[in-house]
Amino acid sequence: MNAAKSSIIEKRKQAWLDFYDRKPSPKHVFIINYWPDIKPAPKPWPEFKKERMEYIYDKCCRHMERIEWLQDDSLPFLEMISGTEIFAEAFGCKVHRPQDNNPFALPLIKSPSEVSALKVPELGSSTLAIHFEIADELIARTGKGTLLRPPDIQSPMDIASLIWDKNTFYMALIDAPEAVRELAHKVKTLLTAFLDEWFSRYGREFMAHHPDYYMPYGITLSEDEIGIVNQDMFNEFYLQELVELSERYGAIGIHCCANARHQWENLKKIPNLKLLNLNNSLDYIKEAYEFFAEHTAQMHWWCGDGEPETWASQLPEKARAVITAQADTKEKALRIADALRRTCS
Repeated sequence: MNAAKSSIIEKRKQAWLDFYDRKPSPKHVFIINYWPDIKPAPKPWPEFKKERMEYIYDKCCRHMERIEWLQDDSLPFLEMISGTEIFAEAFGCKVHRPQDNNPFALPLIKSPSEVSALKVPELGSSTLAIHFEIADELIARTGKGTLLRPPDIQSPMDIASLIWDKNTFYMALIDAPEAVRELAHKVKTLLTAFLDEWFSRYGREFMAHHPDYYMPYGITLSEDEIGIVNQDMFNEFYLQELVELSERYGAIGIHCCANARHQWENLKKIPNLKLLNLNNSLDYIKEAYEFFAEHTAQMHWWCGDGEPETWASQLPEKARAVITAQADTKEKALRIADALRRTCS
């Protein structure tokens, strides 16, 4: 990487830090998705390891090339490609790999009595090892310091709900809570071992696994099952593990695509919540912008209607948002960048 590109990247990282710290400028950061002629990502199947690596490397190189002419706040990174199955698979779940979608884990456990026999796998000899192999080889090609996006990370309880058949898992929250806690603890043991090794090898800064936002440190994860449980169950089974993960790594970013409006007050209890990403209806998203405006940064699918230069003014005054825009031509990408650069700062 030449000095000019290195300088651009460092300035963009600083903009993200100022954004998270709620400094006067930038009030918002923005990312323009412009990927001309990009091919679909290879399926995250073990036999496509080489194809995945080439895709990841090529996309990172393209991103690196464009930072000198497209002045948004995006950062080049190496995106590990996976589905939601990876930690459940490591525990022994079989994986279904459909031709037209990402792979997913098939449940292994159906009753509380099966939990105690489940062993926490050794990280190096588990199916998770392939992600370190890919990351190591890519870093060797691009150079130490290249940002990585980890594979799909979910909360311990979300992973537990993949391992344990959901037809009986949610009943067990009431009938066998200790078995649920035992399984979630085993999952957290493997998850933290993975994250500790990941950050030890590749550094504490990274790109979130979904969506793509910069994290100077901390952890990001999906918490998609909280929509189906009530507030008391959230406090009993979900809150403490999220608090512990945030405190262990210094910060947390959360993605949730469930209808979980009833959990919003509970999400505010999580310390060092760096960013929240919700995926739901437009009314839901607009309400979230207002509700979390003074609490945490937000990155949702909607950030304004009409012309890009008006988007920031459509958000609540105290909200901090990662604004994303789509562009299908270089000219459009440049025009949007110019408008957002003026209004976001």
